[in-house]
Amino acid sequence: MQKRLFKITCAAVSAVLLFTAMGGMPASARADTAQAFLPGCEKLLSTKYPIVLAHGAGFRDDGLLSYWGRIPVFLRLHGARVFMGRQDAFGSIESNAEILKRSVNRALAVTGAERVNIIAHSKGGIEARYMISSLGMEDKVASLTTLSTPHHGSKTVDIYMHFPAWLRRVIAMPVNLSFRLQGDRNPDFFNGSESLTTAYMAEFNQSNPDAPGVYYQSWAGRMSTVWSDPIIAPVFVVVSWFDGPNDGLVSVESSQWGNYRGVVRSNGRRGVSHADLGDYRRMRLNLLENSSDGYSSILDFYVDMIVELREMGF
Repeated sequence: MQKRLFKITCAAVSAVLLFTAMGGMPASARADTAQAFLPGCEKLLSTKYPIVLAHGAGFRDDGLLSYWGRIPVFLRLHGARVFMGRQDAFGSIESNAEILKRSVNRALAVTGAERVNIIAHSKGGIEARYMISSLGMEDKVASLTTLSTPHHGSKTVDIYMHFPAWLRRVIAMPVNLSFRLQGDRNPDFFNGSESLTTAYMAEFNQSNPDAPGVYYQSWAGRMSTVWSDPIIAPVFVVVSWFDGPNDGLVSVESSQWGNYRGVVRSNGRRGVSHADLGDYRRMRLNLLENSSDGYSSILDFYVDMIVELREMGF
């Protein structure tokens, strides 16, 4: 209870710093200020190994609107050493895994650590698994935590693949052009879609078995109703029809890999969407306090997850 109270108090101090004029400070300055308010906050998320955030498809993590919302600053404020994956928004699994490999090696060079903890959202989890199993990085990764990663593909994407190839290529062209202008090296929406089918992922899983020395765990998100996230509500309805309970994009069933930890829950009625897990909207899940029923802020989920990794020796 005392430990939980300390984490909540640290989060409250962080909220003040993130949403006041202090939010413009460098992370190191905010950490110093947090320490002045509550000694120990800056060490709460200090893990043995640095953290690499591997983002999913559709956004980048190096632009003005970062994929991860408030999460990187929040984690650094609490003492975490955080590095970005830097993958392309619509790169292939293979090409993005090569980029992620360079990011991991950069994190190791900067920190002097022997290994990293990877926290991956959506397709980033597949790219991280490929990097570990097929690019010789198993000795450099201590743990992989995946959040709403489609490990078993999507039946909804299976249906999409029945569209004529020429139509899918037409759809892919403006997407590829847009993200090439934003910095993608090799955007490939056409083939990237195929890599999320159930057949492709079944073959992928056989070809990329888990590395014995890496700890794998996974979490799923789940929207309760279309009102949980109106922006992706139409997709939620379609995915619900073909794949069952889901977070608006990825089904609960497909999210399960390694040590499956369950569904990340809010303590209100709205559930937790795919966007919530990446903090896209940069806002609380609801105005309630955290409870045994779930979280009112996705940032508190990240605190609990990383504290647990730290306590496991990672």
